[in-house]
Amino acid sequence: MPSGNAPKRLALPRSSKKALKGAKVLGAVKPDERIEVTVRVRRRAATPDAEQARAAGKPLSRDQFRDLFGADPAEVAQIEDFAHRHGLTVLEADLSERKVRLGGPAAAMKAAFGATLNYYSIGKTKFRGRTGAVTVPEDVHPLIEGVFGLDNRPAVRPHFRFRSPSKPSGKQAAGKAKAMKPRAAGGDGSFTPPQVAQLYQFPAGLNGAGQTIGILELGGGYAASDLQTYFSGLNITAPQVVAVSVDGGQNAPTGDPNSADGEVLLDIEVAGAVAPGARLAVYFAPNTDAGFLDMLTSAIHDTIHAPGVISISWGSAESNWTAQALQDFDSHCNDAALLGITVCVASGDNGYTDSTDPNETAASVDFPASSPNVLACGGTFLQGSGSTIANESVWNDLQQGGGATGGGISAVFPVPSFQQSVTLPQPVNAGAGPGRGVPDIAGDADPRSGYLIQVDGQQGVIGGTSAVAPLWAGLIALLNQGLGKSVGFLTPRLYQLPAGASAFNDVTSGDNGGYQAAQGWDACTGLGSPNGTALLEALKTA
Repeated sequence: MPSGNAPKRLALPRSSKKALKGAKVLGAVKPDERIEVTVRVRRRAATPDAEQARAAGKPLSRDQFRDLFGADPAEVAQIEDFAHRHGLTVLEADLSERKVRLGGPAAAMKAAFGATLNYYSIGKTKFRGRTGAVTVPEDVHPLIEGVFGLDNRPAVRPHFRFRSPSKPSGKQAAGKAKAMKPRAAGGDGSFTPPQVAQLYQFPAGLNGAGQTIGILELGGGYAASDLQTYFSGLNITAPQVVAVSVDGGQNAPTGDPNSADGEVLLDIEVAGAVAPGARLAVYFAPNTDAGFLDMLTSAIHDTIHAPGVISISWGSAESNWTAQALQDFDSHCNDAALLGITVCVASGDNGYTDSTDPNETAASVDFPASSPNVLACGGTFLQGSGSTIANESVWNDLQQGGGATGGGISAVFPVPSFQQSVTLPQPVNAGAGPGRGVPDIAGDADPRSGYLIQVDGQQGVIGGTSAVAPLWAGLIALLNQGLGKSVGFLTPRLYQLPAGASAFNDVTSGDNGGYQAAQGWDACTGLGSPNGTALLEALKTA
């Protein structure tokens, strides 16, 4: 621990955090409680080579990225020295992820980072929380962009919904698994993922071979028996699925399909069914800001599985994040773009407010979907006739107590260059300025036209924009295979496609409670749902 005259301490910008609304203080954190945190180190100083590489727009090799955009080894060493001075253990350091993981007792963490730590409860959930800003000694202050993990409150929620009234219960989940029976498209309104892919004309003759899809999960898990039953019932060879642990997160199915298990199986089964030749790397981490951030960077810089596309079906309203977490997550989505990795993110299931409170009227968009460095995925209600689309409109079941696609205007991120060519609506919130429009594209998400999924031994129909992110991730795996190279940061390229490319089904009817569908881009379904074959051809000639 430091002794003598203490060095001057400075607050980290954008690190201030408030107690969670409605949370009850249970008492101070025990001094000997072990805590692990991630310290994010700034990028190394910009060089002409780095600017040239960024301007070229071509995917970088991992070695190039580390040397041009990673952390400076000397500055990482300074952070390690700071940790040792405060009695903390260095658990891990990574230049590409700009990450130094530290562990130690709460008393040492409090001394190192000047944090006020208490135990809280909200409902049945108990967590460790911090309030105020993080402070550090002035010698390391310029080197640190953020500190994550002091607070372990739940960070985000999954964006999936079972179709009512057939939501299975935990007791039902204990029953015997049934074989999947593919049904005629539109027979009861639901679809298997291959049927959705057929309606969206995913390119034939491709199965994602040679590609890896990364799937990020913050709870729950999958059983191999569910995957075997599901894919054999669809007469599809099951894809290779591997679980990857981050920060102690594990593939831990609960046995209750209403838990995060529903999210995990939805993601795997949708992506795997439309791209069964791809390998699926499923990353598990604790549902905290540190866990989510570390899982993202681990997937982006994973040299073993090396995903070319990442699917994220978890998020929360922009206002629920600290500014440092928003900045950090977005910066790593930009890293993914530099490495040629596409990041698909669900836009949320609670309409234009992104809130579960039915009395909320203020508009908000979901993050990380609002990051300008991702492909934000909105939701539709899809009706098929045979192998063609009969009708498609904005998903909005709010009047019946259901959900609706997230979408709107970011209050954090400015309008990105690729959206300068589209007409963005005026924000619902009075006095709000222009910002990044969400979503970019869309796909089937309404539980009424949802996906037949196997979860914890039971079949159910699940919707939500959580289904759209893995659907598009599967499509991108097919595109990467068909092109023979990664599409990389796909989002700007979609906005640049010529009007006659027919790569999208323009969705022009419906609303999400605050924003209306329209011709061209809108704040409900973006550019529209995909025509996969036309999109592949457009990318070949673009």
